[in-house]
Formats: sequence, structure tokens, C-alpha cells
Amino acid sequence: MMLADMGAEVLRVERLARVTPGAASGDLLSRGRRCIAVDLKTAEGIASVLRLVERADGLLEGFRPGVMERLGLGPDVCLARNPRLVYGRMTGFGQTGPLTGAAGHDINYIALAGALEPIGRRGQPPTSPLNLGGDFGGGGLLLAFGMVCALLERVRSGVGQVVDAAMVDGAATLMTVFHATQQSGWWSEERGTNLLDTGAHFYDVYETADGKYVSIGSIEPQF
Repeated sequence: MMLADMGAEVLRVERLARVTPGAASGDLLSRGRRCIAVDLKTAEGIASVLRLVERADGLLEGFRPGVMERLGLGPDVCLARNPRLVYGRMTGFGQTGPLTGAAGHDINYIALAGALEPIGRRGQPPTSPLNLGGDFGGGGLLLAFGMVCALLERVRSGVGQVVDAAMVDGAATLMTVFHATQQSGWWSEERGTNLLDTGAHFYDVYETADGKYVSIGSIEPQF
């Protein structure tokens, strides 16, 4: 969605039974994208995708590790067809390691990354921040950033590359400032006792008389 919003021509390859009409179906994430249906279980279907790869600037895939290789659409094959291709990969736990083949969702990735434990009020369990930390922030946005960086590098080198993003790694990266402040002693490991985690009365959410809520973020003295 972000790349399409910035003017990229995005073509989504779908299974035959899963063609989505984009924003017309309420899926705003698909806005700005065209969609084609391809049977990837046939040689003709694979050949069709490879013909698209030959003319593409980038390819994004989100299968579990090994699936694209088994289909005959792995990075080696695609980069042989188009050496300028930027091949983007998204997984939960990465291409290698003990959890490579494991299933997971956002809440699992941010938990293992240390991004779930600090979120919540004092004395209460961690609170899931929707699926913003792994899927979108640590996943899609960082992969889009990596794709743009690789495309920029290609301007100088003329050569494509593989951009490999794991959501657990991305979520850990988003936590950099908090890991650093913990080490410096400025941030307590006890949930709900810090400046930004409801531990400060001037940075919190309060119920109003009409049953709704107001956010207060008066960190600086002048506010």
C-alpha cells in the first residue's frame, strides 16, 4: 500500500480462487494495486510469473521459507532472469534458525522480540497493541524501507539484491530506544512505571463525563 501510494505500479499475483477487487471489497490495504490470477501449480503459471519478473523492478513475497524455491520462483531463479531485480522477503522468524518453519502471528513475534512485555499498566498483564508492532511497523514498513534502499543502491551498482525481513527482528529494532534506556537505568523494567507507559500522570488516558476518553501528553513543562 505504501509503495503504491507513492506512485509504484503494483501487480498482485493471487491464487485462482482468491482474486480480490481491492478497495471495492473494503480492503484498503489493496488500494492502488491491480491483481491477476495465476495457477502456480502449473508450468504455465510459473512461466507467466517469470515473464513478469523479467520486467519488474521488485518482487515481494510472504510465504514461509522454502516455498518460493519449491515453486521455482526463488531468488536465484528470479535474479538470473533479471539481475536488476530487488527481491523482498517477509517472514515471521527469518529464513534460518530453530523457529524458521513455525507458524506465528504478530503477538508471538513481538513477545519474542521483547516488544510486548513493556506494554500495559502496573500490576496488569501485557496488552497487545493490535497487530501494529510485528505485522505493520516491524514488518511491512521496514520491508518497504529496505526495498527503497535497495532500489536506491541499484541506481549506483546496477545490480539487484535480496531484502530479507523477519517480523521478530523488525519488532526488536523498534524497541532499540527502550532497550538502551533500560541499560542506562532511565527506564524501569517494571511495566506501567515509566514516562510513556502510563507511569506518569501527565502522559495517560482519562475517562470523561460522557463516557469517552481524552489523551493527555503534557511531557514538557510549558504544556
